[in-house]
Amino acid sequence: MVDTAVTASDPLPEGTVRALRYASTATITTQLLSRGLRNQFMQGLRALNPDQTTMVGVAFTLRYIPAREDVDVLSVFQDYDHPQRKAVESVSPGEVLVIDSRGKQRAASLGHILATRLLHRGCAGVVTDGSVRDSDGFTSLEMPTFAVNPSANTNLIQHHAVDMQVPIGCCEVAVYPGDVLVGDADGVVCIPRHLVEEVAEAAAAQEHLEEFVLSRVESGLPLRGTYPPDETSRVAYQEWATENPWR
Repeated sequence: MVDTAVTASDPLPEGTVRALRYASTATITTQLLSRGLRNQFMQGLRALNPDQTTMVGVAFTLRYIPAREDVDVLSVFQDYDHPQRKAVESVSPGEVLVIDSRGKQRAASLGHILATRLLHRGCAGVVTDGSVRDSDGFTSLEMPTFAVNPSANTNLIQHHAVDMQVPIGCCEVAVYPGDVLVGDADGVVCIPRHLVEEVAEAAAAQEHLEEFVLSRVESGLPLRGTYPPDETSRVAYQEWATENPWR
């Protein structure tokens, strides 16, 4: 049974955060696969600021349904408690706002002003399987933001915000409030909260070993005996690891 009650009020251990920042999303997906989880990578996302790709945070979810013309009119944005605005003002430091836009990109999930407010609230990042508007602003925003495309249209044209902190789908990946989102240049992976500490530790260990393996391949060694490492290579790794700890 998945525990959906865990949120950022239960902060991630510092060691877990360090391990997740060290490990790549590629390595994390391998560790998740070894535990039977094959559908945790959010395919199709890109980092909007190439200098802000490293992201680790706890999922705060926002769900959109299709907009309807008699409900989603511009005047609703005069309400400070509009669900989209309320979600922005509810995200806590260290959380990632994850938006279920149903993969629709004709209208933006949010724009640069709301993202800037999230930055000042200590938000760890934004993830949407839709679009953003004012996209130029995101290229220099000092907060990781992952989306599919830009769109000048406001969200009201296609999206109606209905729920926050409920299970959602994003890029066809199930995301529960309290899950952990990790991002890098490859994209974003979602780690179920109850697995995050063991996955983080195992991923960091794998990353460290592969750093050593890469150095050997770069030196000209063949794959046989090197990748995957045989017993001789593992002994050499232990010696190398003593002199080159990752922590």
